[in-house]
Amino acid sequence: MSTDLRRRRSLRSVLAVGAASVALLCAVAGPATAAESPGQKIADALRTSPVYVDPSLSSAVGQEDQRTLVQKIRQSRLPIRVVLVPLVEGDNWGGKPEQLIEVVHERMGGGPAILIAPGHYPDDIEAREWPADAHQADRAAASVFFDDAMKGAGLTKRISRAIDLIEAGNGNAEYERRTAGLGTSGGASPKKPAAQGTSPVVRIVTLAVGPVLVLAAAWLLLRRRSRLRDFGTPFAMPRSVFAAAHRADEDGLRERAGEEVVRLGEEARAATGDPTAIERALDAYAAAGTVLDRARGVPDLAGVFALVAEGRAALSPAPATLPLCFFHPLHGPATRRIPWRPLGRREQLRVAACDACLRAVRTRSAPEVLTDRLDDRPVPYFEVPAEKSLWAATGYGSLLSGASLAARVQRGDFTRTLE
Repeated sequence: MSTDLRRRRSLRSVLAVGAASVALLCAVAGPATAAESPGQKIADALRTSPVYVDPSLSSAVGQEDQRTLVQKIRQSRLPIRVVLVPLVEGDNWGGKPEQLIEVVHERMGGGPAILIAPGHYPDDIEAREWPADAHQADRAAASVFFDDAMKGAGLTKRISRAIDLIEAGNGNAEYERRTAGLGTSGGASPKKPAAQGTSPVVRIVTLAVGPVLVLAAAWLLLRRRSRLRDFGTPFAMPRSVFAAAHRADEDGLRERAGEEVVRLGEEARAATGDPTAIERALDAYAAAGTVLDRARGVPDLAGVFALVAEGRAALSPAPATLPLCFFHPLHGPATRRIPWRPLGRREQLRVAACDACLRAVRTRSAPEVLTDRLDDRPVPYFEVPAEKSLWAATGYGSLLSGASLAARVQRGDFTRTLE
């Protein structure tokens, strides 16, 4: 039996058992469970007002500020919703604004929307929209972080500025203008607070319910990801895939990587159009399967995601896309190439980085990096000698010029690092 067929049957088994588990859980929990969730509470409130402010933030965003934002949103005639809740590690959203936004959007029933929430860092706001990039909301909100005039301006003014940019539809241009002068990182500085972790409540419930809940959660995740794909660019991995992968332990990450490899194979075989592009996608699929089968840990599993992203990029009708984030590929696709100099080194690299890492470099903080082990100690993956790590040699695609990750795997580079 082929590896691909085994993966398909394994995935179908998980889905079948997961579906039965969900039915059992729903029968036990009753219909009130969803209505009582924090995400549903926020979604219900947003149906009467486009601005939701958690009581704990009422002193920072008072009634007058809320009225100002409501009026601006209504004047824009755009489906903008503002969700202001404190985000801390271990909360209902894992401290992640993207998780908060996606849950609220789903609880609202999906459809066209622009959601704005506090970002990962102080003076930061996050925006997502459906359909993607219709009003350049993501970049509009990100550009506010780099606007020196907005430093210390407060949430209301920063959100108001983002709404102006979204309404004008020039978020991309403003972001490019504000980040054009990004410099290299230099000097040691404290890391920004990590925005990851799993809610203690989830951990307790998982231990109590056991494998049934795990399988049910897997089924729900796959169903949700399938739904979110309808709003994005064809063949693009949604942000939720990377958000879930970033939070997963090694076993969970391996399972998610397997799901994405199977999906890439299905998409490549069903694709029509440029035969060369389809062949590149199939090469990436084969390479991803090779790495997955022999993956020794998280760095290799991150390489599987990088290869899947390379295959999806080959199938996408969009212009050439950047690889995954150089600093931590599980952050998802990069948004810009920047000059960067590793600490203690003179040479400067141009690497592809996600928005979060761009902001870290901009403020001379250390970006969150994926670690590997060298001499039995954890180090940034790119500090492993290139002959011992395909990922250090390529930066998960950032350091390649012309060649592809799939080609490097096919010629045996990954296998040699295992010897």
